[in-house]
Amino acid sequence: MQVILNIIKVLIVVLISSHLFTPFDIFPAGVKELRGFSILSNFLIAVLMVDLGIRTIIHFYKRKKNLGAGKYDNVTLGLKNIYYLFLTGALISAILAGFGVDYKTFFTSISIVAAAIAIVSKDYIVDIISGIILSFSSYIKINDYVKVGEEKGRIIDMTLSKTLLLNDEDDIIAISNNKVFTSEITNYTRKASKKVSIDFEINLHALDTIEKLEQELIRSLDDYNKYIVEDSFQFKIVEIHKDSLSLKFQYVLKRMNRPIEKDIRTKTVRRVVNLIMENMDKNRKPEE
Repeated sequence: MQVILNIIKVLIVVLISSHLFTPFDIFPAGVKELRGFSILSNFLIAVLMVDLGIRTIIHFYKRKKNLGAGKYDNVTLGLKNIYYLFLTGALISAILAGFGVDYKTFFTSISIVAAAIAIVSKDYIVDIISGIILSFSSYIKINDYVKVGEEKGRIIDMTLSKTLLLNDEDDIIAISNNKVFTSEITNYTRKASKKVSIDFEINLHALDTIEKLEQELIRSLDDYNKYIVEDSFQFKIVEIHKDSLSLKFQYVLKRMNRPIEKDIRTKTVRRVVNLIMENMDKNRKPEE
């Protein structure tokens, strides 16, 4: 259905540009001479041509990037946002023209009001500009797992004013585009190193030996060996306290995969907790 509509749009644009026929030729001459009719026809033609232009660019871009039907990235979203901005501007222009308002006189006469509107809408305008810049940025893309300020999540959408993140708890977080643009961003999907670190602290009374704990953690991840680079495990003592140790368990993924990383992290933490409970039970029995 969408393909048929696009073909009809192309045919209309071709006929209009060749001056062979316009859809408005079917109306009587008296109707076509009306001011409102002329404004409406110009508005529809402009919107139609820009719509076709944007769709054509998106079509060839998706072919180049091998994006299937229904798939999109931040560039396609950015192009659509530009189209929405043009549509809004064209609609406002058509309304002003319909009331016979001269643009120059209008904006000059309401300069004070325009200044007030600009002040009130400044943040929104900045968000729109930041969103367009981010859309064509090569650093962040749709489906990238990022950290913006204190928020972590996968980018699922980039609207005119907001960037939407899906965090690990499946909550959707909306962050203003300007905040994303001005904040320090960590892109875990595109970072050069695929090393994953798990930091934890363990009480000395719950620890048997460092070597045994390391082997137990490595053994607990046997089911994930196909995702982890062989012999990439590292177990480090970060800091020694009076009654505990700060430890770091690291490994390198063959390729960044956030769901797998999350599963491995969960299994590692659970194994640490189970080992602590087992060792505490062992230490408690002799005392009894």
